[in-house]
Amino acid sequence: MAAAVSMSLSSQLSVAKSGTSHSPPQFSGLRRSCPKLDSSHSQLSFLQHVNSQLRVSYSRKPSRAVATMAGTGTFFVGGNWKCNGTTESISKLVSDLNSANLEADVDVVVAPPFLYIDQVKNTLTDRIEISAQNSWVGKGGAFTGEISVEQLKDIGCKWVILGHSERRHIIGEKDEFIGKKAAYALSNGLGVIACIGELLQEREAGKTFDVCFEQLKAFADAVPSWDDVVIAYEPVWAIGTGKVATPAQAQEVHVTVRDWLKKNVSSEVASKTRIIYGGSVNGSNCAELAKQDDIDGFLVGGASLKGPEFATIVNSVLSKKVAA
Repeated sequence: MAAAVSMSLSSQLSVAKSGTSHSPPQFSGLRRSCPKLDSSHSQLSFLQHVNSQLRVSYSRKPSRAVATMAGTGTFFVGGNWKCNGTTESISKLVSDLNSANLEADVDVVVAPPFLYIDQVKNTLTDRIEISAQNSWVGKGGAFTGEISVEQLKDIGCKWVILGHSERRHIIGEKDEFIGKKAAYALSNGLGVIACIGELLQEREAGKTFDVCFEQLKAFADAVPSWDDVVIAYEPVWAIGTGKVATPAQAQEVHVTVRDWLKKNVSSEVASKTRIIYGGSVNGSNCAELAKQDDIDGFLVGGASLKGPEFATIVNSVLSKKVAA
């Protein structure tokens, strides 16, 4: 039975990453009431409608340079190195990051593999904080292969990534379990990068919001406070595939997530919580994505393994600023 479950999860993720032969180049399914887009004309009409509804404040002309974010927190960029790197390659990456010119008004975090956290912490500039890629649901003990929050704090981690799609759909972690892990991490002083996002078939079925709301609710039901939570919206079909949500598509999900927080948690939490985007973010597309009012930063995968490109993504905060 375990083998069957594993095969099911693997095949589901495979569909999410590869798509299907009849899938259109642009993905629909954001709104439950919206039919599939089956022509270039309907796609254009849909995006025009979305753009007319979004709060895109960067087009205004303020009297001085300002960052136009719906969230009130500092721009946030995280690099998830996943299961990549060796002592040598990570030394090179750290060297590149140490020499990079990073904009001051950005919170920057990197998440090395567990084996290399200590190496990175001891050699990386204090300008960049360290995150873990996962943590256990409670205090450490007889849990082979797991890493406890207490251990992560002991070696200097400030953050942990929880709910990433690869943990959900390959490892099989459930919403409630992820919520409990987040609650334990927060209660013990780690900030949480809380990941949400839908599979390709869920998006095409118009269930994007339903899936994101269910995942958000699991966090909301468990966490003691949202003060140290950053929400990362990562559409599964755009992770490691080279596909990326258009700025309008990403913005619509982000603004809807913020509205959900307002209605289900509080207006203050909705305003303060940073909502970042992940899904094949790179040096070429980050500037246009960053311009969106409700995109408060990025969670970066492959591009975070390239120091200069990661620096470009960090510095895309400049795209949120408009001159007089």
